[in-house]
Amino acid sequence: MFTGIVQAVCEVTSNRVSDSATQLMVNVGSLTEGLQIGASVAVNGTCLTAVSIEDETVDFDIVGETLDKTNLGELVPGSQVNIERSMSFGDEVGGHILSGHIDGTGIIHSISETDDNYVVGLQVDQEWMKYIQPKGFIAIDGASLTVADPDPQGLFYVHLIPETLRQTCIRQRSVGDRVNIELDQQTKTIVNTVERYMQSR
Repeated sequence: MFTGIVQAVCEVTSNRVSDSATQLMVNVGSLTEGLQIGASVAVNGTCLTAVSIEDETVDFDIVGETLDKTNLGELVPGSQVNIERSMSFGDEVGGHILSGHIDGTGIIHSISETDDNYVVGLQVDQEWMKYIQPKGFIAIDGASLTVADPDPQGLFYVHLIPETLRQTCIRQRSVGDRVNIELDQQTKTIVNTVERYMQSR
């Protein structure tokens, strides 16, 4: 489990694609302290398992299903990614509870920046909009954010404070880029339960 509070922006050192799997290597710096093989790490919000650790570099194996649902297959050496270690019992939850199981990707539709505001518009599958509520939670590349101004046609916005821009790689994104989306699981459960109940009546 994760909180959506990104701990570091780290650099991809290798992304080797083969027919059977992809091996992703990321230099996570001091976040290797106490990290063990088999531990879970969120890379751009995607829960991956550390399969080897050497100095400050961690290797992850990525299967086809994960590549299909995320933007991890687009990473190249030098790409910057959001990294979060899995939460421990007793940790402060500053964002919201995340599983690291990505629902799919969205497309950056617009970026608007002023002296005191940075707003990103995102386009997602229209069917997801029932789960994207005003002031609700959503995770973009693993960063816990608050939804603003959702549009039923599949467009919503997030307003980013300077600290979020500093601590994540969102500022490096451009219009047209794909980002990983994890919808709020609690909202999904409530909406799906109500829908099933209404259909049964």
